[in-house]
Amino acid sequence: MTVYITHSKLLKHSVGPQEAALQIRRVVTGHDQNGRAVVTIDETATNVKSRRANHQSSVIWSTGEFPTDNSGGSDGGMREVASTDPNGTIFRLVEFGPGVAPRNHRTESIDYAVVMSGEIEMEMDGTMVQLRAGDVLVQRGTIHNWINRGAKPCLIAFVLIAAKPVERAGKVLGATN
Repeated sequence: MTVYITHSKLLKHSVGPQEAALQIRRVVTGHDQNGRAVVTIDETATNVKSRRANHQSSVIWSTGEFPTDNSGGSDGGMREVASTDPNGTIFRLVEFGPGVAPRNHRTESIDYAVVMSGEIEMEMDGTMVQLRAGDVLVQRGTIHNWINRGAKPCLIAFVLIAAKPVERAGKVLGATN
């Protein structure tokens, strides 16, 4: 079964016995030599990665600085980035399949997340928060894990912006993997 997110079919994924890789249409704008607005990229993203079982992600765009310079012509979707960029931003789509392998972690970023489809639980130090399609989350450097106990994948759009590590009681709560 194919699910379309947005009327323009910007993003789709398959669920079922022959689950296909996450397919994302990536449209990027820029400027021509005369300063006119143009589409510089219109393609299916080729950088879909699986870092663990039942997990797929694609960096749609990233910057190595903040604020960024929109004058350049480099492809921010093809930059190699870790979980976060210590000086910039990352826009990533992540599909968490049922039974996704656990990854308890903390990032040095502020993360804006929108659940596009499905549902998922976020575990934080023994607390569980249920998120469903349409819910939004602001993750502020807390340790967390994503758990999909459902029968369908959960697709989340994340925007990560570099942040200073959290400090509490004289202790720095730095990034973990």
